[in-house]
Amino acid sequence: MSEIVKNFIVLIISIIIVHLVYIGYIRPQADILLDAARLAGQSAPRDLVIVLKDYEQEICFILMIWGSFLILSKCIMILRNNYLFTVDLIEETTKENLVPEKIIEKLDTELSADRSRAPLIQTLRAALWRYAGTRSVQNISDAIESSVEALAVRQDAENSMIRYLIWAIPSIGFIGTVRGIGEALSLADKALAGDIAGMTNSLGVAFNSTLVALLISLFLMFIFHQLQRLQDGQIVDIQAYCDKYLLARIK
Repeated sequence: MSEIVKNFIVLIISIIIVHLVYIGYIRPQADILLDAARLAGQSAPRDLVIVLKDYEQEICFILMIWGSFLILSKCIMILRNNYLFTVDLIEETTKENLVPEKIIEKLDTELSADRSRAPLIQTLRAALWRYAGTRSVQNISDAIESSVEALAVRQDAENSMIRYLIWAIPSIGFIGTVRGIGEALSLADKALAGDIAGMTNSLGVAFNSTLVALLISLFLMFIFHQLQRLQDGQIVDIQAYCDKYLLARIK
C-alpha cells in the first residue's frame, strides 16, 4: 500500500471517529446543558462539551489526529532504523580488498525490503556505486554529501503537509471567531433590550474555537519539532557513520 493511500485512509478514519464522538456524546450533552441554562435564564456554562461542541473544533480535532499520525509515523520509521548505525555493514574492509559490488549485493540480500530503503543504506549504496565506477575516494565523499543533501530536501518536502496543517488549524479557529462575532453582532438589538444570553453564547463560540485551535496547534508544533530533531540527528548520524566505517578505511 502506497504512503498516499495509507494517509488518506487514516484521514477518513479520523473523520468517522471524531464525528461519531460528536454526534453521539458531545453535541447531545451540550444541547442538554444549553437548554437547562436557557430555561434558567442564564448564559451557557463553561463545561468542556460546551467548549468543544462547534464544527470548527470538530474539524480541528480531525486534523489533529491526522497530523499526529503523519508525524508519529515518520518518527517511528526513523527510530526503527536507528539500530543500523550501531552495525558495521561494511565489515573489516580496506582500500585494497574493497569490492563495492559484493558489498552492495550483501546489503540487498541480507537486509529486508524496508531496511534497504533506509536513508543510510541508500547513501552507502550510492557511494559504493560511485566508487565502483571511478575508484576515487573523493567521488565517494561527493556521493555521500549529495545523498545527504538530497535526503534533507526530501524530508523538508515531505513535511510540507504537516506544516500546512499546523498553519490551517489556527486559521479554522479564527473562522469560528469571525462566525461567532458575526452572530453576536446580529443579536445586538436583543442585547440592548436586555436579553444578552444570545450574544454571550455567540461570543462563546468565537472564543472557544480560537482557544481549542491554538491548543491543538501548540501540541502539533511540539511533536513536529521532535520529528525535525530526529531528522536532523539522522542526517548527522549518516555522515558520521560513512566517515567511520567507509571513508576512514579506504583513505
